[in-house]
Amino acid sequence: MENKSLAGLITEQQNPDTVDIDSCSTEEILIKINNEDQKVADAVKEQIPAITALVDAAYAAVKNGGRIIYIGAGTSGRLGILDASECPPTYGVSADLVQGIIAGGEKAIFAAQEGAEDSFDQCIKDLNERNLSSKDIVIGLAASGRTPYVIGALKYAASIGAVTGSICCVEDADISKYADFPVEVVTGPEVVTGSTRMKAGTAEKMVLNMISTATMIKMGKVFHNYMVDVQATNVKLEKRANGMLKKLLKIDDEEAHDLFAESGKNVKTAIIMHIMNMDKTNAQKVLEEADGHISKIIRTGV
Repeated sequence: MENKSLAGLITEQQNPDTVDIDSCSTEEILIKINNEDQKVADAVKEQIPAITALVDAAYAAVKNGGRIIYIGAGTSGRLGILDASECPPTYGVSADLVQGIIAGGEKAIFAAQEGAEDSFDQCIKDLNERNLSSKDIVIGLAASGRTPYVIGALKYAASIGAVTGSICCVEDADISKYADFPVEVVTGPEVVTGSTRMKAGTAEKMVLNMISTATMIKMGKVFHNYMVDVQATNVKLEKRANGMLKKLLKIDDEEAHDLFAESGKNVKTAIIMHIMNMDKTNAQKVLEEADGHISKIIRTGV
């Protein structure tokens, strides 16, 4: 296995546009940071074909009964956990469907665990604790594209027949060689040399947003551009759910409130009840038959 010198990576190079940042005013520092951040979206845009392939693979895994498992170290690992943890409340999926694993375990979420990213073996134990199967997709996250913990995870996942993907911020990365669906978002030298929690971290977060959001849309978790599978677990989310029903169905506050209650506080069920003039039981049945896709139900007319 080739393991490139860290010093030779573009993420570790000195940025010529920020060499004087330590002599700048507060506003000048922020302008320089913002100028660099503006380059991130363009770098992600260049990788849309690769991200498309990764999303389609993730969706296929989920449709086949598998899970999406992000794995990384440091900032990359934390970003994977963040994306995974936001899927259940936003889209009503189980906490098991999208998971994040970080080198060093739960303690590493809050404080750096030195040396954890260098273990080729610990990643196997961590994946086995999640009962990794050939139905899952494992997506390795590493800004540098060379983290041993992530490479080991991808190699092990492939060895048991799981699909693999990767996200990094350098070209021709080591982890890309072990991924079925690699994504390389080249964000260039950081504002502060080697501080990959900045542009590289932003790029990883943007790609993770794309993966989880696009997968959930394809799963029928969105109608128009509303997150209709949101779980109304508090007052704020109940208000959001009622607001969705008002806007999507063009009904007033009272109708939305009553419909939401009749549906068992389920936005998708409420929408089908109203549009298809069905009771709760039949609406739930129709949704199940259509894999939860409201647009599919409306197109076919059931």
